[in-house]
Order: sequence, then C-alpha cells, then structure tokens
Amino acid sequence: MTDQHRVDTLGAYGNPHVPTPAVDELARTGTRFDRWYTPTAICTPSRASLLTGQAPFRHKVLANAERNVGYVEDLPEDVFTFPVALREAGYNTGLVGKWHAGTKREPADYGLDGVHHPGWHNPVDHPDYLAYLAERGLPPYEISDRVRGTLPNGGPGNLLAARLHQPVEATFEHYMADRAIEMLERYAADVHDEGKPFYLGLHFFGPHLPYIVPDHYFDLIDPESVELPRSIGETFEGKPPVQANYSAHWTFDTMPIEVTRKLIAVYWGYVAMIDEQVSRVLARMEELGLRDDTAVFFTCDHGEFTGSHRLHDKGPAMYEDIYRTPGIVRVPGAPEGQVRDEFVSLLDCTATILQLAGLDAAPAVDSRSLLPLVDGEQPEWAEDIVCEFHGHHFPYPQRMLREDRYKLVVNPADHNELYDLETDPDELQNRYEHPELAPIRARMMRRLYTLLRERDDRFFHWMTSMYDVGELDYDPMMSGLDESTYVGR
Repeated sequence: MTDQHRVDTLGAYGNPHVPTPAVDELARTGTRFDRWYTPTAICTPSRASLLTGQAPFRHKVLANAERNVGYVEDLPEDVFTFPVALREAGYNTGLVGKWHAGTKREPADYGLDGVHHPGWHNPVDHPDYLAYLAERGLPPYEISDRVRGTLPNGGPGNLLAARLHQPVEATFEHYMADRAIEMLERYAADVHDEGKPFYLGLHFFGPHLPYIVPDHYFDLIDPESVELPRSIGETFEGKPPVQANYSAHWTFDTMPIEVTRKLIAVYWGYVAMIDEQVSRVLARMEELGLRDDTAVFFTCDHGEFTGSHRLHDKGPAMYEDIYRTPGIVRVPGAPEGQVRDEFVSLLDCTATILQLAGLDAAPAVDSRSLLPLVDGEQPEWAEDIVCEFHGHHFPYPQRMLREDRYKLVVNPADHNELYDLETDPDELQNRYEHPELAPIRARMMRRLYTLLRERDDRFFHWMTSMYDVGELDYDPMMSGLDESTYVGR
C-alpha cells in the first residue's frame, strides 16, 4: 500500500515515462481494476475503512489527527477489524510502515506485529530507523533544494519536494522494504514448519508530498517529458469557492509553471523508487517459495493532485485525481492479465482478504469480495459507486455518486457539481445548472439519496428537503407526529 498515489503514474495504467516494472508485472500476472476508488480521499479515514470494511460515516473516524476538526481519532475498542479476525483464525499478522489509522491505539492493539511508525510522513527520527542507519554505517537524513511557494499571509508555503542527501540504501523506503523482508522470512519459516498462514502489510509513506528523494530519483525524469494535466488551466468558474481557497493554500500560483513540471517529475521519480522496493520484497517472496500460495494486493489510500486543478495534496474537491486510484490483485490460480471496469473500492479489500482466509465477511458491512471478479466471473455488480468526505483543516461534508459517464457531487455549503466525464474527462466544466442535463441531475440525485438511505448515511436528511428526491414515505422531521401526511402518498 502506498500513500497519496496517482493512478496515472504507473506503466500498467498507461504512463510511458515512469519505470514501474514490479507493479506492472503484478498487473500482467493478476487483475488490474480500472475503476478502483477510495471511500474518502484522506489518509486516516480510508485506512480505518480498510481495517473495518466500513464506510467512514459508519466507523466515524473522519479526519486526520494532525488537523482534526473535532471528530473522533480512534476506532471503538469493540469494532470488527480483519487483522484481529485473521489472528484469531491462526494467522501471523504483521504491518511494516505507515499506520495512521488512529492515535491512541497502535497496530499491536489490532494484533499486528511490527514496529509502530506513527504520523503522516516518513518518521526519520524514529529510533528503529536511526538504529538501522547506525548498524549499516549509513549517513543521516539531510535535504536541500527545497521546493515551496508563498502562503496567502506571505509566509513560506508547505514543503512540496526536496533533494535527499542519502544513498537509496539509507532511505526510509529501503529501510521499510528490509524490515518487510525480515518479517516475511520469519513468517515463511512458520509456513514451512507449521503450515501457519500469514498476512503482511507493507505500507509506504510515499509518494505523499513532500517528495524527498535521492539525486538519482530527483533527476530521473526529464521535466520536459512531463505533459501537464489539462486541468492546470482550471479557472474555478462555477466551482465551489473552497477550491480556489485551497489552491491559494497550496501556493500554486506563486510558483512558475516550470516548477510544477519539476514537481511532477520528482513525484514520478518517487514512484519509481518505491517500485524498486516493491520489487525487492516480491523477489524475496519468490525465493522463499511463497509465490504459488500467496495473494498480493497493490493499492493506496487515495490519490494526489500534483498541480491538477491548480491544487496539491488532497482536500474538499472530489475529482478523479484523488478518488480513482490504482488497484491490482493477484491470486494464485486466477486468470492472468485481466482488466476489470466494474466500480470497486478500497473497502472491498477487507471482504476479499476475509474470503481468501475462509472467514465470514459479514461484519465488513460496506465491503464486497473481489474474488468473483479476480476469478474471471461476471457477477451482478453495481453500476455506480458512492464516496464521501468530511473535512480536512475544517469541516466540509460532501457526497459523490460516480457512474459510467457522469459524476454528481453534493456540497451543502457550496455549489453542487455535475461532470460529464465523456466530454470533459478533466472535470473542468461544472454542468450542474445546465438545463439540458436536468434529467441526468434529477436521476442521479434520487439515486444518491436512495443509496444513502439504504446505508443509513444520515447525510440524506439534508437532501430530503433541499432537492427533488422523489415522493417521501416518512416525515422528514422524524417527529412521529405527522406521518399520515407522507405515508401512502
């Protein structure tokens, strides 16, 4: 699992410039999902969803602790999580790398072996990492060539990239791959000696910004080869004003366009560096004789803007750049080289893992096993997907319905959005108010409303009174005092 990873950075998804042979080979020998979405484009809520198989509105961990806006920061102690279920079923269960699924409760509280790595970025002051450097005589973390813009208040902008003065062997990514290999070797011994199965998560902190990489990767991609996204021409006309505010926060307009090209190039270099570490782990897995009995997943928590829509990071804008992510699953014995276009979710990993282990997936209430798709079957599958957002820096609730051609975004505090992804794949034109799309808007609004009611996502209450959601069968005040006005209409 990577963090803040754009789907268009991988060769398997069409990028000809970034060397990603390890992930590309997973796609060649497994199943690549072209419509794999995060339930919410922010780290902690999406990771809590992976643990539980529950949508964020249900598990209620809705924001990152670092910029918490008043939401809870940890899952309830009695909540179902798949690592605990695997551990209780006799599995070794481990996690190497980024946790960021809560603050007070750590991976060990969920039955996961491994060193706890807290926070949102590479913890380069972590005692285990410092010991790793010392044991190998490797130089400490040091950076230069910082890339940052100017904030609206005149202060220095957030660090976006920098040159790392360490060899690749000293990078946090190499360290995590080494620790994953060590754990894999221990687990492999238990497989061979006792027949004890395992789950091992390797969660990189990158390519999340700031993109801090050694010389080779900082300069790997020629910025001139970078084709800028068309949405860099975003005007925010007809868009929720919060998007322009976020653009100012991320200082896009204070940096020359050449800097944006370089940022994208360095981001791609970061992806290439991570792919090399993935390759090392997968190669060791094969050497240990585990390939034919081990399912492998590759995905991330959400995407990244890298200049798209004049934005960086993620935030209150439900664009494809941050909601559609890479998703690859390789299961031994399943067909190779498949490409599926069903709408699936990071949430679906939970039920898939449980089914692979022969366990009941019922507690993962918002998750659906992907194994029928991976096995090449043609099951009935929803033709749309719902995503949600609750805020980052400040509360900002959103719900999204994505179907084959159109996307609807409901923003109670701002303009709603409707995009025609066939004629406008870069989502530059908000067509919510266009009269010719009124039937599409009405149909999608009713569909989203119905899905939210079925899930008991209480966001639907706002929609009940504000939009045409069809005939009501209940008193929207939920008072129990006037049901006769609505029932039977």
